[in-house]
This record gives sequence, C-alpha cells and structure tokens, in this order.
Amino acid sequence: MRSRPLDILTGAFLAFAVLLGPAGAAGQLHVYNWTDYTAPAVIAKFEKETGVAVTVDTYDSNETLLAKLKGGSAGYDVVVVTSDFVPIFSAQGLLRKIDGLKGLDNIEARWRSSAWDPGNGYTIPFHWGVTGFAVDTKVVTGPVDSLWTLFEPPPQAKGKVGMLAAPTEVMSLAELSLGMPPCQTDLGNMKKVDALLQRQRPDVKVYSSDGVIERLASGETAVQEIWNGDAARARANNPAIRFVFPREGVVGWMDNLAIPADARDPAEARLFLEFMLRPENSALSSDFTHYASAITGAAALTSPELRDAPELKIPPRTKIVFTPTCPPPAIALIDRVWTRLRR
Repeated sequence: MRSRPLDILTGAFLAFAVLLGPAGAAGQLHVYNWTDYTAPAVIAKFEKETGVAVTVDTYDSNETLLAKLKGGSAGYDVVVVTSDFVPIFSAQGLLRKIDGLKGLDNIEARWRSSAWDPGNGYTIPFHWGVTGFAVDTKVVTGPVDSLWTLFEPPPQAKGKVGMLAAPTEVMSLAELSLGMPPCQTDLGNMKKVDALLQRQRPDVKVYSSDGVIERLASGETAVQEIWNGDAARARANNPAIRFVFPREGVVGWMDNLAIPADARDPAEARLFLEFMLRPENSALSSDFTHYASAITGAAALTSPELRDAPELKIPPRTKIVFTPTCPPPAIALIDRVWTRLRR
C-alpha cells in the first residue's frame, strides 16, 4: 500500500558500514520499496549491525513492482508486496521460500497464517493500515463522513482532489463507495465504477502516489485519497488535516517483506527479514512510517505520538475490507477502466 516527508532516501546509495556486526556479514542489499516508506534510522542500524551496505529504490504501485520483477534481472534482494498481490507474485514464481527464519514466532498470531500467504511461506508482515481519504478542514469546512466527498467533492475542493496512481487502490474505494465488493467481474457494475471515476476526473488535480504527504500538508490538495499513516505524517505538518473513516468503510491492507526469486544477495536479504522481525526494529520503522506493526511487542516500543495518532485509532464500527487477489477477468476490467481514465 503504502506510501506512505521527503527525507526518504529515494534511490540514494547509503553509506557503507566500516565495522562488521555480530553476524559477520559483509555485502550489499538492494531494497525496492514504496515511496516515503523506508526509515533511514532502520537502514543505518542494519548497516551498523551487519556491515551490509544498503541501496533503496522506490516505486508507486504494486503493478510497477510486478512489471519490474516479471521483466527479470531487476537486481533487488528485498521487496515490499501488498497483501492482495502476494498470491500473484508467488504463483508466478517471483518470490523465494523463506523457511527457517529466526523470529517468525514474533509475528502476531492473527497475521501468522494469512489468507494471502498461509504459513508465511514467502513473506513476513511489514506494516498494515487502511486506505481512505483525508481532508484539509480549512477548505472543507462541513462535516464529512462519506466516500462521496472524495468522488463528488464540494465546490471549494473541486480541482484540488488528489488520487493515488495505483489502479487497484482507486478501484477498491470506488467499488466500496458504490456498495460493491472488490474485484468486480460484472461488466455492468464496472461501467458504474467507470462512470463514477469519469465524473470525478475534472475535479482531480493529480493521479500520483508520490508526494502525497507534501501536497496535502502544503494545501495543494484539499481532498486526498491516502493511506492512514501518510495522513498522520501530513497532519504533523498541517494540523488542519483530518483522516476520514467513512460510513461506507475503508480498504485494509498488509505490506509484506519478501525476497525475489532472482535476488543477488539472498543471504543478506534473510538477515534483513530477521532484523525486521525484532520488535525494536519494527517499532523504529513504525515511528517513521506511522503505520501499525504486525510484530508482537512493537507497539509498546513506539513513540507516544504514534500511539496517540487518531489516524491509527480505527473506530470499532468501521468496516474494513481487505481486498482479495483479483481474478484475471477482474484485473482485465480494472485495466480497461484505468486506461480510459488516464488517457
């Protein structure tokens, strides 16, 4: 999901550690992650402990990641895959098995054998959250409790709507707003989704998953499709930002760490996954991303600011729909609607 300030290290080569850590490892690790989703403090600590130098590149959607890995010779050792895409990656032989990792017992029980990766055979959970939208309350001054504020914005927000550049994220919220389950294969229903997005299009300033936090915090967008952790980071720079838990519900997701089948340095990749299974390291990452950890004990180690963040306090009655892996007919319809929207 995620994207989750511009202090993220986008593609920069991080400094080599000069000392070998207790594991005695020495090498390189190439990480491919969502934009604004890699904590510099986590990378620095990993480098210091292991002596492994890390490079971080970023992407803006699961579709981009999938295309990169399917193209071959991507050169990445660790990637971050969202829950609904994990079965696609594993079924296509794009991920390595991760049997025998130290610390698997640290995963919270509810996430140990998920629907998308039973037994954590290919992935470990990284962070989880929800996709919804946020408003700048200096612009949108009335009460907001519905997804229709995003898809049919009030006059003061027209032309200042921001949408993500991830097709499945956009479609899932549109389907939810229309009272439909995700992954529609009904052509008539997808025509309704298409009509909704076409009506919204003149009001959209940008379709992009990059710079979401900055645009919302600066006032460039007043209504923004966004992940709850990114909304928390935007609010830190603009107290007028409010993440909305709409009455129709929100889309849930889990981002997972995985090792590509063609990883150049799989041993270093396993070290990194084991490093992230430790509660203190997962908490360090959460403090940067502002997303919940799936590792037992991590929440207690996060900052008071994160523990008190309203964006992470999902109201008990909120409907959370975890999007399943869409079958090929649904993906084909999503592609058709998205291509027409973006042409």
